[in-house]
Amino acid sequence: MTPPPVKPPAKALSGPQKALHKLGLARDIDLALHLPLRYEDETRITRLADAREGSVVQIEARITACEVSPGGRRQLLVTVDDGSDTCTLRFFTFYPALKKALAVGNTILARGEIKGGFMGWTMMHPSFHAAGGDLPTALTPVYPTVAGLPQAYLRKAVMGALKRTDLSETIPADILDKNSPWPSWNLRSSLSFLHHPTPAVALATLEDHSHPAWQRLKGEELLAQQLSQLQAKRERERLRAPVLHSLRDTTQPAQRRPLHEQLLAALPFTLTAAQQRVSEEIARDLARHIPMHRLLQGDVGSGKTVVAALAAAICIDAGWQCALMAPTEILAAQHFTKLVDWLKPLGVKTAWLTGGQKAKERRETLALIESGEAGLVIGTHAIIQDKVVFKNLALAIIDEQHRFGVAQRLALRSKLADAEQEPHLLMMTATPIPRTLAMSYYADLDVSTIDELPPGRTPIITKVVNDARRDEVIQRIRAQLAEGRQIYWVCPLIEESEALDLTNATETHAHLSAALPGVLVGLLHSRMPAAEKKAVMALFSSGQMGVLVSTTVIEVGVDVPNASLMVIEHAERFGLSQLHQLRGRVGRGAAASACVLLYSTGDAPRLGETARARLKAMADTNDGFEIARRDLEIRGPGEFLGARQSGAAMLRFADLATDTALLEWAREAAPRMLDQHPALADQHVQRWLGGRAAYLKA
Repeated sequence: MTPPPVKPPAKALSGPQKALHKLGLARDIDLALHLPLRYEDETRITRLADAREGSVVQIEARITACEVSPGGRRQLLVTVDDGSDTCTLRFFTFYPALKKALAVGNTILARGEIKGGFMGWTMMHPSFHAAGGDLPTALTPVYPTVAGLPQAYLRKAVMGALKRTDLSETIPADILDKNSPWPSWNLRSSLSFLHHPTPAVALATLEDHSHPAWQRLKGEELLAQQLSQLQAKRERERLRAPVLHSLRDTTQPAQRRPLHEQLLAALPFTLTAAQQRVSEEIARDLARHIPMHRLLQGDVGSGKTVVAALAAAICIDAGWQCALMAPTEILAAQHFTKLVDWLKPLGVKTAWLTGGQKAKERRETLALIESGEAGLVIGTHAIIQDKVVFKNLALAIIDEQHRFGVAQRLALRSKLADAEQEPHLLMMTATPIPRTLAMSYYADLDVSTIDELPPGRTPIITKVVNDARRDEVIQRIRAQLAEGRQIYWVCPLIEESEALDLTNATETHAHLSAALPGVLVGLLHSRMPAAEKKAVMALFSSGQMGVLVSTTVIEVGVDVPNASLMVIEHAERFGLSQLHQLRGRVGRGAAASACVLLYSTGDAPRLGETARARLKAMADTNDGFEIARRDLEIRGPGEFLGARQSGAAMLRFADLATDTALLEWAREAAPRMLDQHPALADQHVQRWLGGRAAYLKA
């Protein structure tokens, strides 16, 4: 038997090659799309006599002196003369080779920021090289880089990639809009220009990305994203899912009517018009053989849970199982309590599954799920573990979907035993998605929006208060307690130091306990055992506990109508979306509610610009959609996407805040291109996204 040929060892990468891979520059197209951060103008020479203080200039001058200054901090001082004036070049870090290159008598081109003073013109650590030869005809690009990857090497690599890579047109002429912002620019001309623009270009159009070459790139990128999303959606439409509609006879008495109708009749409240509308949208999806892939968005307190319960009732009534997964045990427990209250009287058995269960309880729960006796399963990440086997899962509901990664969502969707089918998927979020984000990153989803709050919800007054006024806040707490109300006091989660986070919460708990004698002050944090957390929440929910000091574990899901005051300590450390979520824990009853944002500037004289913008947005509005819009402006799309793309930035060049017109064009062009030019559409997606397009399919 002939042995298989031995593969030669892979060639070791050089230092710069390793650095290229570290930047994700593996393909020629990756290098071609690696655009400069800024440009240096080496196309012209400025006479020292014409130089302006603080400007960056390039001079051609002869070296008249080169010496190392005496004293403790040695400097290399080089004097140059261009015939109109002299200048001193200062180098604090230097080597013998540098001194040799700067020998007296040499003529050099030096570029840097020029400063005046008592001793005349000075440049600190300018770039330089020997004079001679023609000047460049284009601006010199300065690229984003990492240690071990010099600009000269990167420039050469980019130029080589531009020559090698196929930049042929992938957007057909009938798709390109004649009135587009790039009438005479194709991809090759745009990239060539942006890597080496002419000196005549207005630098502002390069810096703000408004130049037609930039517009072309952003349009192509947005089209690739839209095509990828549309491909993912159409692939799912070729899959099959269980058709879920009631097996009951609607002509029979009430107890034989469809389960979701029984649930509606039993609820102690009436659905809002928005809840009715989105429930009908979901019911229509569930009755189709195409897997539902819907995002249910609604502001904090808008009533998403009852919509999820109605969807679960339709699924269970059709003889299938439903799973609801939440990111935290507290949120999962809140869902479990509510849904059991609603569904148990109707004969639905609900299973509870978390990582902290005892072995016997877990075995019994797993048996209920596998046998199909549990029509509804509620829990945390424990639901997607390999040992959890469903008899016939048909609907997966994921709450606070941005807290889960692609792999976790795919794992839940794979729990349907029938390999030929896929369960329906309903994702919920209390962070409303701004329109441009829904049009781009969530374009593959059907979106349902609950855009009104149930009646009886009181507006929440938000106050931004300096930490120096903490005693006044505690006085406000005393007044609320005297009226029989309850209070949350939230301490920040500092991911870099759980110990510091815990110490902060513990110290605040001790301080409030001492300041409020006779009041039961509770403490809740992530390190507590599950049983202890449950006991603390039970005391607070029942009204026995007046104040709950907590870390952000109460961010979502906690529903205590009697709580009317939320104090958020070090509010400047929280994201805008998280602040809005926390504020939503109050205002759930009839009493007037307030949220106090305590901030501290530390040693700084004032708050940073971003923190100030967040706190101002919170004080200005309670509207979650407006909060989401401002959050997108302040922090970009990452806050909303969470783990949806598992860290892969799907847009490198386009800016959703300013490129709405380009996004509209791409949305209109994508279906036409996919229908009429499918091969070019595939080529376009591969060029721009490569393997990253797979992230969009979850």
